Amino acid sequence: MNKKIILFLLGITLGFISAFTLLKNSDAPITKAVITKASTIIGLEFTAAEADSMISSLESTRNRLQTIREMKLDNSVPPALVFNPVPVGKNFETAQHDIKWDLPENVELPQNRDDLAFYSVAKLSSLIKEKKLTSVELTEFFLSRIEEYDPQLHAIVTVTRERALEQAGKMDEELARGMYRGPLHGIPYGAKDLFAVEGYKTTWGATPFKDQVIDETATVIQKLDEAGAVLIAKTTLGALASGDVWFGGRTRNPWDLDQGSSGSSAGSASGTSAGLFPFAIGTETLGSIVSPSNRNGATGLRPTYGRVSRHGAMALSWTMDKIGPITRNVEDLALVFNAIYGPDGVDQTIIDLPFNYNAELDIKSLKIGYLKSAFERDYRTKKQDSLVLDVLRNLGVELIPIELPDVNVNALRIILASEAAAAFDQLTLSNDDDMLVRQTPNAWPNRFRSARFTPAVEYINANRARYQLIQEMDKLMQTVDVYITPSFGNSNLVTTNLTSHPTVVLPNGFDENGRPTSITFMGDLFDEATVLSVAKAYQEATNHHKKHPPLFSN
Repeated sequence: MNKKIILFLLGITLGFISAFTLLKNSDAPITKAVITKASTIIGLEFTAAEADSMISSLESTRNRLQTIREMKLDNSVPPALVFNPVPVGKNFETAQHDIKWDLPENVELPQNRDDLAFYSVAKLSSLIKEKKLTSVELTEFFLSRIEEYDPQLHAIVTVTRERALEQAGKMDEELARGMYRGPLHGIPYGAKDLFAVEGYKTTWGATPFKDQVIDETATVIQKLDEAGAVLIAKTTLGALASGDVWFGGRTRNPWDLDQGSSGSSAGSASGTSAGLFPFAIGTETLGSIVSPSNRNGATGLRPTYGRVSRHGAMALSWTMDKIGPITRNVEDLALVFNAIYGPDGVDQTIIDLPFNYNAELDIKSLKIGYLKSAFERDYRTKKQDSLVLDVLRNLGVELIPIELPDVNVNALRIILASEAAAAFDQLTLSNDDDMLVRQTPNAWPNRFRSARFTPAVEYINANRARYQLIQEMDKLMQTVDVYITPSFGNSNLVTTNLTSHPTVVLPNGFDENGRPTSITFMGDLFDEATVLSVAKAYQEATNHHKKHPPLFSN
């Protein structure tokens, strides 16, 4: 190994040792040697005189840092700084128009009741509204499926049976009195176990929190309660919203039980795909709706940042966390999103704008782009993705070639790492991070520790670069209404999680092993309506979403 590399790694090691000595012993002396060793971690070099002159300032900083650590801030406490994804000069539609749904009528019960497992939210809604099926019957049906199939999937942390049957009974009573709350009235669902639900554990999928009970109910659950939906299960997530490994094991892909379901909305996507519930709620910070929807053949919506309140949800990144639905078709995404978006008076990042969904939108009237270079390269799902473009052209769409801004967005991932380390500051300081199942170099424990060496200056500058990226993306979005991209293998996922643009991911075929593949549709900020309409038009021209995992659809 090159001598310079050895010396560099030695410097990093010594810097880590010195820095963590300071964490545990605030009286340890800060010397020129300590400063020199620690500075190698951040890639800077100071002269002996400069290091000497910093000592008193660093001692003061260390005392202030220790004071802040001793405040023991809870994960629920947000920073005073609020991220704003809106580009300079951007204007939005502010009037709410009548939503044009595509809701079926006169739906019949299947001869085989097991087929209900894969009915859409819209079809189940029709059955309940027309009193062909009660909410209690439907709830008990899905509870039975969880009991039968979850031992294979490991998609459920907690079954909320008592709450579910009480809510379902209430919905049936209301309907008998002529009170109908809307399309989600009496519909069971699952929610990622990072949402607080009063009276139940909220484990965050992690061993240190597996017995945690938070005495409140998250806004998104409250909104779904008000819409008449019935929470039947809290679904798995990779520990602290990373991957598909939680304290109970690995959540499985129902299409291939030898494969994990991907994460971090692991159980929400796996359970929806396997027919354990008609829809589920997930979250995304950097792929946690897109990735499991892709792996499990589900249909997912990652809304614009600032659309859905995160009150009562575990914080991973205060400027990147987003909440959205996972379903089996696009129309169901719109139905669920319509129930959960909007302000709650608590989450200060929410921007109050309308949702003007139109299921009958003529997509030929839109400017629809595609990431040309991303589609032209050689990659695993090129065949399936190319067929998506053919389907859209056959629908009369004239596709516009575009490219993303030329920015090294991976460098900006320090924003997520820094905020996540702050969100779980006490986990690191207490050494309870040793209890997490995954301890690999890229797992949270080590990423939290290493993030403590990211200078505040660079964190702020990363956000300044993010500001520039937002302006550049807005220039691109002025040329198209929607664009299409392969779900993976290019910079779109990182770019748009930083800029907060909404995305719909949906099945577009199967690979050589019979496992689902997906395509991604991107929309403009706060314009979930248009991207949903375009994705729906594509989905209705195909049948990939109508296929279900054979092991769970006998």
